[in-house]
Amino acid sequence: MDRVTTLAARLRRLTLKIVHAHHEATLLTVTTVALAAGGAAWTVGAGSLADLFWALGTVAAVVPAVRWVFAALRKGDVRVDLVAVLALGGTLAVQEYLAGALIAVMLATGRALESAAQRRASRDLRALLERAPRSARLRTATGVRVVPSAEVRVGDLLVVAPGEVVPVDGRVESASVVLDESALTGEPLQTERSRGETVRSGVLNAGTAFELRATATERDSTYAGIVRLAQEAGAESAPVVRLADRFAAWFVPLTLVMAGLAWLAGGSAVRAVAVLVVATPCPLLLAAPVAIVSGLSRASRLGVVVRGGAALETLGRVRTLLLDKTGTLTAGRPRVLDVIAAPGRRPAEVLRLAASLDQYSPHVLARAIVDTAHRRELVLSVPADVTEEPGRGASGTVDGHRVSIGRVAAGETRPPWARAVGNRALLDGAAVAWLTVDGRPAGAVLLQDPVRPDAPRTLRHLRAAGIGRLLMLTGDRAEPAGEVAAVLGLDGVCAELSPAGKVAVVRAERERAVTVMVGDGVNDAPALAAADVGVAMGARGSTASSEAADVVLTTDRVDRLADAVSIAVRARRIAVQSALGGMLMSLAAMGVAAFGLLPPAVGALLQEGIDVAVILNALRALRVDRAARPALTPAAEALVRRFAAEHDDLQDVLDAVRGAADRVSDSPGPEALAAVEEAYKLLTERLLPHEDAEEHELYPALAPTLGGPEATATMSRAHTEIARLARRVATHLALSRTAGGLAPDQLDDLRSCLYGLNTVLRLHFVQEEENYFSLASPPAEGGRPGP
Repeated sequence: MDRVTTLAARLRRLTLKIVHAHHEATLLTVTTVALAAGGAAWTVGAGSLADLFWALGTVAAVVPAVRWVFAALRKGDVRVDLVAVLALGGTLAVQEYLAGALIAVMLATGRALESAAQRRASRDLRALLERAPRSARLRTATGVRVVPSAEVRVGDLLVVAPGEVVPVDGRVESASVVLDESALTGEPLQTERSRGETVRSGVLNAGTAFELRATATERDSTYAGIVRLAQEAGAESAPVVRLADRFAAWFVPLTLVMAGLAWLAGGSAVRAVAVLVVATPCPLLLAAPVAIVSGLSRASRLGVVVRGGAALETLGRVRTLLLDKTGTLTAGRPRVLDVIAAPGRRPAEVLRLAASLDQYSPHVLARAIVDTAHRRELVLSVPADVTEEPGRGASGTVDGHRVSIGRVAAGETRPPWARAVGNRALLDGAAVAWLTVDGRPAGAVLLQDPVRPDAPRTLRHLRAAGIGRLLMLTGDRAEPAGEVAAVLGLDGVCAELSPAGKVAVVRAERERAVTVMVGDGVNDAPALAAADVGVAMGARGSTASSEAADVVLTTDRVDRLADAVSIAVRARRIAVQSALGGMLMSLAAMGVAAFGLLPPAVGALLQEGIDVAVILNALRALRVDRAARPALTPAAEALVRRFAAEHDDLQDVLDAVRGAADRVSDSPGPEALAAVEEAYKLLTERLLPHEDAEEHELYPALAPTLGGPEATATMSRAHTEIARLARRVATHLALSRTAGGLAPDQLDDLRSCLYGLNTVLRLHFVQEEENYFSLASPPAEGGRPGP
């Protein structure tokens, strides 16, 4: 008996703790222990003791529940907890303690689930504040001294050292500077600013030290504005109404009316309590949170962290999606798009020389060139006397030749082939690294931030999930942004946006529909906070974007966004089904109880049966939706990785085909014929065997996953066309041997075959990467580039 008294005392103390702390987890513990203890006492025949425990459990729930209800009523909200409070009070009044204990456990479980589901991450944007410069180097008549950045005044002359963040907005006073503006624009490429041009705070000095004339104080500078935007946008976000409370708007009044009529008609308060007991909205208190929490669990298994049930509910209602470009729709790293050689040189040699020199450079473009050379298994030389000028490029000695790679000096005369490269870069939105050997232009490497292979598939799935409007928001120039938008079939693009511009677009779109913003950079954090739901690419994105987001993709795969939306839509649909189904069953039971045919305790047990049914239905949200994403078998995934790696190795074959076509167009002589022969040799020895292996190994392995052989029929047709064009090139080579060279009447058709083959191959590679290779897990850091 002493043990029982001790346990009862502990329950009372825990009850007081709940009253003061409102702790949902503690409430769940108390009510569960009370129900179990009462059940144990009843089993051994101690009925009075069982009632005591059950009553304590009921009281433990009713006290905090009353506080929750009054807090909601003061705000003008009628919540489902009101019916639960009335039912708990009714069971105590008519001494139906078991029914009260059961309702108490239901209420506590629902609140605990909801609390876990709605816990949101801090929006203080700690990373933004940590990155903000706190000091500046002020140049005075006696030298340079370090002062707090808050003390900088307009007109002060500052010195920004290499690797430092610009403390305030200002104007360049030095000859030229190289800056990394990715924190503000999201673009990975460095920019150059000349004397007299403006520089914004928050950018990184990627070159040598330079002087800056302050044009704004710290408070009025760009970076401080970004922090304020993010904080204001997060603060103004409207709270999301619980799914359960939307149903409560009509269910609660209906319940009270039925309970009142039952009391008046039967003259017994027990009937009214019975109605309240079976009307206890456990389908709302339990089923909806269970479905939402199940959706959260399902998403987390795919590497999608959804910070709260409210975010998941909102994600299930999204109709407009806004996406950042760099790092979200594109890879976020420059990749080699093409290698162009001067007449008399080969693209592979141009890439080898450029990569040999760039081995010692930390520049983002240099790393892309070196990585590409390694993937193509080129043997690099060790350079000597290497020097690098920030913003210009590197120079040194490679294999006894003086080599430089980087920008061309302004006003330098370019040969005709180089002018064509400039036009190509403009059309493709690419950067150009020019190679010179012994002072003469030798070639060029075009670099571009490629579209993610999984992006097209992701956008198709998002449209299928019900998103009707897809827009791109980017700080990049309009030309490359428009190119990406055209490739992906977006509904619109807003380019050259500042962080404030992105926030303005997000706010405008929120006026029209439920809006989600997806980004990965510091500059995206304010827009993520301003959207109904912010989604951060957390695998490689900034901490600030992850802090500001409601959803974080922890894997470097944008297609997980489509998975998250599909899971949210499905979880919300199941939650609504469970809630509505449970309420309809509760309404039927309420009708029976109103006529006195259902005692409160039996009604509580019946309500438990209803709860079990709706919870089991809600747990369907945990199941995998097989239609959402085809799953590769281990053998098929191994084949995908193999052929994806072969795509890397075959890039030089595509370059050779394009180079041969250019030679035939420019000067159809012996050199052009030799280039065609070399390209055909690469086709027959490397590319055509690759295509044949895909046809007979990869496609049959993918067919079951994709729905049968017809799913790969279009790609098989591309194989046929590639083989046909290769045979046509072979015929031209045979004719040239007979005639002792290329005849004039061959040139048009041969040129057409080569350019057509290059186009078909590049398109075919992209289609395979989007449709097939994107099904596999992403490559490791520094993996395969785009074509």
